[in-house]
Order: sequence, then C-alpha cells, then structure tokens
Amino acid sequence: MKVGFVGLGNLGRAIAKRLKDQGVDLIVWNRTREKAEKFAEETGSEVARSPKDLISRVEKVFVIVFDSQASEEVIFGEEGIAKGDVKGKTVIDMTTNHFRYAEVAYDELKKIGAYYLDAPVLGSVIPAQRGELTVVVGGDEERFEEVKPLFEKFCKNIFYVGPAGKATKVKLINNIVLGGFMDLIAEAVAIAERAGIEKEKIVEILSAGAGKSYILDVKKKKILEEDFSPHFSVNLIYKDLHYAQDLIKDLGLFSFTTSAVKETYGLARKKGLGDLDFSAVYKVFD
Repeated sequence: MKVGFVGLGNLGRAIAKRLKDQGVDLIVWNRTREKAEKFAEETGSEVARSPKDLISRVEKVFVIVFDSQASEEVIFGEEGIAKGDVKGKTVIDMTTNHFRYAEVAYDELKKIGAYYLDAPVLGSVIPAQRGELTVVVGGDEERFEEVKPLFEKFCKNIFYVGPAGKATKVKLINNIVLGGFMDLIAEAVAIAERAGIEKEKIVEILSAGAGKSYILDVKKKKILEEDFSPHFSVNLIYKDLHYAQDLIKDLGLFSFTTSAVKETYGLARKKGLGDLDFSAVYKVFD
C-alpha cells in the first residue's frame, strides 16, 4: 500500500525517511519541487504533480508544513487534496496548527466524505530518525486505529485525546514548556559565562542539578558547539507560542511567562536568527 507524504522540511523529511526505512512505499510532494525530487532520488519514492494528484493515488496522506496557512493551501487550495479523489480517504495533519483551523479542517473534509486526523508530533529531527517521536491525535477514533500502525513506525509514544482540535491544544501547551525550558537554559548558561564560569562546566552542573531535562540533553551539544543548524527553528517556536497565546485568550486566562518567552524568540528573529535552531536563542543572551 502506498502512502502520501506532503512537506519535506527538516522534520518532515526525517519522518518520511523513517517511514521508507520501515518499508512504507511513499508518494511525496513538496512546494519546492527540487526537495521532493532529491528525496525521491535518494529513497526510491515517487513524486506527485500536486496534492490533488497525490490523493488520487493513495488512501492516506501525511501533511506536515509550516503553519495553518500552508496546511490550508495544501488541503483546500486550488490544487489541494480536497480537490482530488478524497472521498473515504484520510488526511493526517502533523502540522502544529492553530486549534481553530484543526476543527474547521475536520468539519470541511467530513462534508465531502473524507477524514481528518489532527496529529501534531512532539520532538524533532533526531527522535524522528530513531523512531522516538511522540504523536498526539484528535479526530475519529476508528480512523486513528487504522493509522496507528503507521504512527508506530516513527513514534515511541502515541496518545489519542478525542475530537479534532484537542490534539493541537495539547501540542501548543507542550510547546509553552518547550520554549520556556530552552529560553531559561540559554539565559542561565549566558549568565554563568558572564560570571566567569566556563560554558562546559555550567552545562555539566546544570545537567546534574536543577537543569536536568530532556531539552538540555538534546540541545547541550548545540549550545556548547554553537552549531545552530535547524532541527526546530526559532520561527517555528515563535509561531507556536503565538497560537498558544490565542488559546490562553480563548480560555479567559493569562500567562506572563508565555508572553515573555514568545517575545524573547521575537528578539531572536529580529537579530536574524529566525531560520536557525531555536537553541540559537542563546545568542540573544551571549
């Protein structure tokens, strides 16, 4: 059985490669066609002419793009998935979307007889390569059960949480913590350096003390070597925190922390770091 895959950015490419390595036959599409052709050449995959063409050749398609605007274009645009032979088929959207969009996408596809799974992933390139991502899924439970064997090929943890939109809310809450941890670790390391403590030493001590965390484990090498090649970019965490602020507002709540952390990444963008890994927020304090 062939499976469709739309979006070959840093994380999308890693997931698609993992699926191929696990024996899944893929037909791919990417807005920048050269990326799709390069992936196809390296992995023996097929390249579709458009999302509309792709859905006519598969029963299930993964989508992982930058934001909800990009997802809407891929799914509902002029040459989008919804314009093709989509009836009875399943769109698995792993994009970190706006929660309202995920709800609308589910409803609109249901009107034309298709299924939408709201399925953002937690983790980035290295966990994807190892099959250790976490996926949170919303939508029809029957569709989730059908797709679960595919999730198992690249995810270590799989959570079904109910209706579409709910999974995206979970992801946004997760990324409040993710962005906050990275911001705090970067700031602490920079403060230590100004206090005359070697970067290697403070990272070692934080790893054994209050800073011990998944995020420090996976990002300490980037901070130490200042290699900020992107796994998950500053632009992406900034976008996610913006969506999270909308969720907080809709709930009638407030979060000084989320606002402050978001604007730290905003400053990183201002300094030209937007396309780098979000651990590059260290350079704001350095």
